[in-house]
Amino acid sequence: MRAREFIVEQKGKIPKRYHQASRGLRTFAHPNGQDRIYELNRVMMAVALADGTLTPLDMNDESWVGRNNIAMPYTAEEDNMMRMALAAVGSSHEDLNDGDLRSQELDSVNRTSPVAQVKPMTLGQSKKS
Repeated sequence: MRAREFIVEQKGKIPKRYHQASRGLRTFAHPNGQDRIYELNRVMMAVALADGTLTPLDMNDESWVGRNNIAMPYTAEEDNMMRMALAAVGSSHEDLNDGDLRSQELDSVNRTSPVAQVKPMTLGQSKKS
């Protein structure tokens, strides 16, 4: 078998031979021309939520990063690299954290263990008591 028989990397319509050998073949695109990678991500998330019945899914069609790409540098050096790269390609961007690179726990995180502490044994006390 030649590679061109199973690797198709060209624009245009699917050849009739491949179409006949495919089952359930679908193409899809977001009506507003949204990013294809993001659209594929959302569709695959919806497939994972589905149970195979015709029950409608309770899922938003777009997340908070739906219309924008997102980058999350962890260090000041990475942040500088990202700023330089964005400037070099002329990409508009917005710093949602106003330059703050600190990662902090939410106030809702438990700071004390809900598990009882082990009680120390005193001298002369057996393990069974």
